[in-house]
Amino acid sequence: SGINRLIPACSRISSSKDMRQWHSQFLHFQSLYQVNMPPTTPYAGKFSPYNNDNLHKYHQPMEASYGDMCYHDNSLVSGSLEALIQHLVPTVDYYPDRSYVFTFLLSSRLFLNPYELMSRVCHLCVEQHRSGDLLLDKIRIRDVAPKIVQLLTEWTETFPYDFRDERMMRCLKEMSHHLARGDEYSWRAMQQMTQRLIRRLAALGQYEEAIATLNASAAERPAALKTKQHNGQRSDVLSISDDAFILAQQLTHIELDRLSFIGPEEFIQAFGVKDPLDNHKFLRKRKTTNLEAYVAWFNRLSYLVATEICMPVKKKHRARALEFFIDVARECFNIGNFNSLMAIITGMNMSPVSRLKKTWSKVNTDKFDILEHQMDPSSNFSNYRTALRGATQRSITAHSNQEKIVIPFFSLLIKDIYFLNEGCASRLSNGHVNFEKLWDLAKQVSEFLVWRQVTCPFERDRKILQYLVTTPVFTEDELHLASYESEGPENHMEKDSRRSLRSSLLHREHR
Repeated sequence: SGINRLIPACSRISSSKDMRQWHSQFLHFQSLYQVNMPPTTPYAGKFSPYNNDNLHKYHQPMEASYGDMCYHDNSLVSGSLEALIQHLVPTVDYYPDRSYVFTFLLSSRLFLNPYELMSRVCHLCVEQHRSGDLLLDKIRIRDVAPKIVQLLTEWTETFPYDFRDERMMRCLKEMSHHLARGDEYSWRAMQQMTQRLIRRLAALGQYEEAIATLNASAAERPAALKTKQHNGQRSDVLSISDDAFILAQQLTHIELDRLSFIGPEEFIQAFGVKDPLDNHKFLRKRKTTNLEAYVAWFNRLSYLVATEICMPVKKKHRARALEFFIDVARECFNIGNFNSLMAIITGMNMSPVSRLKKTWSKVNTDKFDILEHQMDPSSNFSNYRTALRGATQRSITAHSNQEKIVIPFFSLLIKDIYFLNEGCASRLSNGHVNFEKLWDLAKQVSEFLVWRQVTCPFERDRKILQYLVTTPVFTEDELHLASYESEGPENHMEKDSRRSLRSSLLHREHR
């Protein structure tokens, strides 16, 4: 039921296994963070997903097992949870491949919560260098400390929201004290890392407070919104901006702002996944605040579009609003803002809008038909996916920030990840973790991380932004009633519906 709240109806999807492309995108994502990574293990190929495509096409597969970890054609395909945790822990002469670190930190929460993983990693980091000789221990800590710091840096920078748990912060503090015994440089690096983490979490708290304030403002129901006869008291979007390109730019600002606060782990935590080896409880609570806020923005934009079209009393004004949003949608497509594009199309296809036949008759729908074709859900959104690949390729070869913009149709992205998770077992029959599945999940999410890093190049218009996120919108019932007041009921069913809606809304106003 949770996923149904997050995702509009989309056709079932299948996952791609183009792991070479994933690995390229992953390295691009890492470069955006500008983190100095230590050398990886000489055996990094075993854990790199770029060797993982078409695994089942080989007639003579090369398979190998090393302890509790299994490989196919030099790619990790499964392992016991304990072995995978051990493989995450750096030593003096070993550091896990970066793609392995990201993949396991992302999806390990399918099996245990981040604090449990952090506790076990820190314990192994300490115990494997304990000899009983204080001087020897200090030398060992000094030698491995930079790699421990690097692992924790990757964790805190890629999954900072894990550290909203006070126990995680306590583990960081304890590890900092431990490293201070052997290496002052690493201790200082830990202090700097912790300060960056605290600033990131503070920014997250401010963002969540701002979203709550905006939502409260938008939830207010001024009298001007309750009846079309008084709509002169309310501004409409065309009085704020009649330039479709400018409005599309401001929508892109909102999209990228909100995308930037979604943690990659929220895609995994969005689903109430239960470890099949645990028959009694869920291993974690769902923590998807920012992801849900972003989906709520999509819904709000759809209702805003429908409200702006249904609100005007005169047909020519409704037709003008329709034409304007068609132009805005086209500009969103050109920018690469597919989420706003789909939200606008969704709003224009809502029943209260689509039934306005007299209004639509005044509009040239050729451009709208083209946009609908691009976002056609048939064949698993094949037209949209082709456009998305084109935008992604443009982003990779971009010469400007504007060309780098790729904002996916977010609900479909969530559903892709959902069905990838549901369609493939997390555990194999021998109890091993199915790491092929984890590679695929990481591929999907790492692509999103590249997209969310783009800085919006357009100038902000505070007035337009304020309007888009705070102006009240009609509820579904209010939309239907406004639609009937624009163009009267055409049959007995619609007449009954209007009568019922009037009675219901009148009752609510008097409560």
